Amino acid sequence: MTSMNLSRADFPVLPTGFERPLFDVRRVSHGIVHLGLGGFHRAHMARYAHDLMGQDETALAWGIKGAGLRASDKELLDVLADQDGLYTLVEREGSREHRVVIGSIVTTIDASASTDALLSAIDAPETRIVSTTVTENGYHLDRATKALNFASPEIIADLAAPNRPRTVPGILVEAYRRRRAAGVRAFTSLCCDNIQHNGQVLKAVVLALADRQDPDLARWIDANASFPNSMVDRITPVPTSEEIVALCAETGLRDRASLHAEIFRQWVIEDNFVAERPAWEKVGAQFVRDVAPYEFMKLRLLNGSHLAIAGLGQLSGYSLISETIEDPLIRRYMTALMDNETGPTLMPVPGIDLADYKQSLINRFANRAIKDTTQRVNNDAPVNVLVDPIRDRLGGDQSIDLLALGLAAWCRRVAGEGENGESITVIHPMADILACKAQEGRNDPTPLLSITELFGPLGRDKRLIAAVGRWLAPIYENGIRATIAAGADQGLF
Repeated sequence: MTSMNLSRADFPVLPTGFERPLFDVRRVSHGIVHLGLGGFHRAHMARYAHDLMGQDETALAWGIKGAGLRASDKELLDVLADQDGLYTLVEREGSREHRVVIGSIVTTIDASASTDALLSAIDAPETRIVSTTVTENGYHLDRATKALNFASPEIIADLAAPNRPRTVPGILVEAYRRRRAAGVRAFTSLCCDNIQHNGQVLKAVVLALADRQDPDLARWIDANASFPNSMVDRITPVPTSEEIVALCAETGLRDRASLHAEIFRQWVIEDNFVAERPAWEKVGAQFVRDVAPYEFMKLRLLNGSHLAIAGLGQLSGYSLISETIEDPLIRRYMTALMDNETGPTLMPVPGIDLADYKQSLINRFANRAIKDTTQRVNNDAPVNVLVDPIRDRLGGDQSIDLLALGLAAWCRRVAGEGENGESITVIHPMADILACKAQEGRNDPTPLLSITELFGPLGRDKRLIAAVGRWLAPIYENGIRATIAAGADQGLF
């Protein structure tokens, strides 16, 4: 089989079963700079941009320059650079599979050692949107208050050398400073991370850092820039090297940056842009006045359920989310969690049938074609997707039995060791502290819940401590399977 390389200048004849771009990939120019060029962005925002380019020739000016901020990003950035930013997205649901070569990313930037090239890209007048997908940790938030953590060593370093920023808040502040100095209008900062009120949170950290450096700059940003809220949704597992090699071997297409995603995707965006924006609504995105109802729905029902069952699943010995949700008791638990605790915290969601949405989540989690792992979800999902609805329900003096089970599983998992002594990898900025506190308390969640950076004053609430402890003690003493079964026997789910 002849090997084919991906190239914009000499785009190959693709193998049977592949969809080629419906536009001339050589004509794409950038209008967006994206920070955090990982799998989710390439399966989500880059896919919407690609689709629009196939429908609207003017969208060719909305190509993406994608930047990696960590040294670990370099391998992917180098591969994408070799492939002119082109890669295969494989979308799967059951036996359905769709393969498409995405052409919307025009350049990659390695900003792990220096952000000079990244700032130069943002300086360009044609850059009208700077988007971010860096996880909650990338914004250097105080986890309890969601405000900028000025005690972060990286933020301290950016304050000491603001012209050489390394953090996302620092990069945006410096980019806005340079725009103001050059007399160029501000850009829109578009957060695409799973953070409640993500645009407001991003604006707050940028203004806080700018105000510490130069109050006049903070006022200019506030008056001239915009930070739309958005809700993003698509399950995108981390591709394995075996999957990448298998695609190359099967098709002869030399693509070392291929990735997989579910067929489902959703993007709801506050229509608040200071300059032009792409007409992504033509390809399925929703522009609305208020994103809050949609983001609450997604964070509470999808993300909260995802983390809750991932903890139960991993402790039960399940590697995949699909096999976890196939467990009848865990499926019953997730259904009851949504119906009885997280669902009732939602505000009305325009145009959404919540019963259908909840069933769709169960179906999506059960998608065997997507090899999404309990390890990935446990690593990626912040614990506040459980803590936030707990806070709301306790504020209304309502039960938290089911949320407490999900949090108890989280407490057991971060100890770093399973029931049979097997090692559990915990990827978290506070992993060492979490393991120490979990091992200190064991049956008693008090040491873990006392970590104010994660739980704030809520961690001292006796109702929370008691509710989590009622699950954590039997998890340690009897094991996770017996604890889940006992909860079902009690009629809790």
